[in-house]
Amino acid sequence: MGTYKVRVATGNFLLAGTFSSISITLVGTHEESDKKPLDNCGKDFNPGAVEEFKLCSRRWLGDIVLVRLHKEPYSFYPTDNWYCSFVEVVSPHGQSYRFPCYQWIEGYCTLELREGKGQLVCDDADSPLLLEQRQAELTHRRECYGWKEYAAGLPRCLAVDNIIDLDCNTMYSFTKSTNFLLRGGNAQVELRLKGFLSCTNSWAKLDDINKVFCFNKTPITEYVRAHWREDTFFGYQFLNGVHPMVIRRCTELPCNFPVTPAMVASSLGESTSLQDELEKGNIFLADYKILEGVPANTINGYQQYIAAPLCLLHLQPSGELVPVAIQLSQSGPDSPIFLPSDSEWDWILAKTWVRYAEFLVHESVSHLLLTHLIDEAFTLATLHQLPMCHPLFKLLLPHTRYTLHINVVGRTLLLRRGGIIERAMGSGLEGTKVLMAKGMSCLTYSSLCFPDDIQERGVDCIPNYYYRDDGLKIWSAIESFVSGIVRHYYRSDAHVLADCELQAWADEIFREGFLGNEVSGFPSSLRSIPELIKYLTMWIYCCSARHAALNNGQYELGAWMPNFPATMRNPPPQAKGTTSLESYLDTIPEVNSTSTILFTLWVICCEPGDSRSLGTYPDEHFTEEEPKRLIAAFQGRLAQISQEIQERNKSLPIPYRYLDPHQIENSTSI
Repeated sequence: MGTYKVRVATGNFLLAGTFSSISITLVGTHEESDKKPLDNCGKDFNPGAVEEFKLCSRRWLGDIVLVRLHKEPYSFYPTDNWYCSFVEVVSPHGQSYRFPCYQWIEGYCTLELREGKGQLVCDDADSPLLLEQRQAELTHRRECYGWKEYAAGLPRCLAVDNIIDLDCNTMYSFTKSTNFLLRGGNAQVELRLKGFLSCTNSWAKLDDINKVFCFNKTPITEYVRAHWREDTFFGYQFLNGVHPMVIRRCTELPCNFPVTPAMVASSLGESTSLQDELEKGNIFLADYKILEGVPANTINGYQQYIAAPLCLLHLQPSGELVPVAIQLSQSGPDSPIFLPSDSEWDWILAKTWVRYAEFLVHESVSHLLLTHLIDEAFTLATLHQLPMCHPLFKLLLPHTRYTLHINVVGRTLLLRRGGIIERAMGSGLEGTKVLMAKGMSCLTYSSLCFPDDIQERGVDCIPNYYYRDDGLKIWSAIESFVSGIVRHYYRSDAHVLADCELQAWADEIFREGFLGNEVSGFPSSLRSIPELIKYLTMWIYCCSARHAALNNGQYELGAWMPNFPATMRNPPPQAKGTTSLESYLDTIPEVNSTSTILFTLWVICCEPGDSRSLGTYPDEHFTEEEPKRLIAAFQGRLAQISQEIQERNKSLPIPYRYLDPHQIENSTSI
């Protein structure tokens, strides 16, 4: 007879405890124990408690490889949920085993937990019991998290229509939900009291826009309001704004953008020419061809308009990027090329049309599609194909946190009939679907791999590009961390290729997330250690740093609506000299649609509590020393990057902090 010591930890937060009866079965390599209740004197399993129990066994069990937690009714108490953090078992001989859990156990059921060491399927080849456990876990998850098609041409998503249908492990915590609802509720009450949400008039004057959220100002919102008309600030946003991933170096002008040397001579200066600047690599292009043919919305009963502009920018000797020519359509005789030398309001309106194009492509494609929807496909495939004991599940799980919840919220509030997109965005619901499908059809693997994208766009040497500088550092830090984890568990390329769970994971992402599009360059299988490292780095970067760069600055840079309008109420001008302040006010969004968009940006740009910054892993899924060392090194490198960014920002008129690791969430969770 021997006595096993069992320690059970309950999550240290509100409502984590349980009144249910908890029992345990220890499963060893030789035998398994009888089912034993875990019951000390008094109330057990309170929030934050780590309790020890003694379990006597008449048989030698061998090494403990599995524990079963049984949650059953107790007395008259109603059904509840319990958050178990981990179970530790110490054998009669002093051998210690740790079983990570870190999940809610809902209702009455039995949960099997594997010992914490990362195990590939080949590591369990000699144990039918453990192979069966892996398969049973995945089968259960596939039943809980099904796929469905949201719209043709888009990644498939979770087959859930409302957040009340989510389980506790994918749902926001009580703290996060409460903060999110309070923030949104308070903002909406403020707007309703001011009468902005029901006012369909044009803004009487520009300064009135500042009244929407007059108490929610920051130094950056005030800077934007003061400088939005300036060409230098307009150009700055292509590098360090909320959508800094559009411009490309231009070595030859597109045939549908007939800018002549004479048009831009005054902007370039006397000592150079357009051809010289093209050859030097100082000319850049922002092309919004993707917007061509996207149907426009109707808001407040009035037709809205969409343009597909081209914007030519010049990198000045001072290092500043400024616009030198704007065309508001892809072709046609009725599309003049606007220049900085045109009248003040002609030029401001042309730049506003470009900022509007930025809004549509940013929100629909770069943000919604290429972070939220793609990350959801990765999350579901991870749940379907990788069991808890798989080392890549342990690596990726923190980067899936709350993604399913926020995406269901998005489909409920934004992407539905009568939702925010239909009420306030120029593309409306149908146009947004069309735009996302177009973005999906031209998506490439290299565009999501940060260093490759920088090289392909030819922006590797442009100065003052803090998004690029910070992003490359973070990519490198993630890559180094991922490389250490992968090389610890996979000894060779053959080892990678032989992992059937990994290959099924990659294939499901390719089929369901990238719709089997072979020309996109996304792999359907991973055949080597370098391939696997790059793929994992890409996803972790996209769901954390890329999302932060696209999301966190939306309110600060969009609170002054003319800098980031969500719709336009008049068509693009077909002649110069037709724009005035009055016509400008009648073209940009009216009061209620402006307020709806600013309300949305305000709610989603501030993390509503219960956040975990990049590299923060409080749940210890890895129990071996080498992964723990790699995590500590990763955290140290991120802290160093954060310090470097904060030091640089001290000397900048506009600090770029959206890729400060302390400001980046581990996952796409808001």
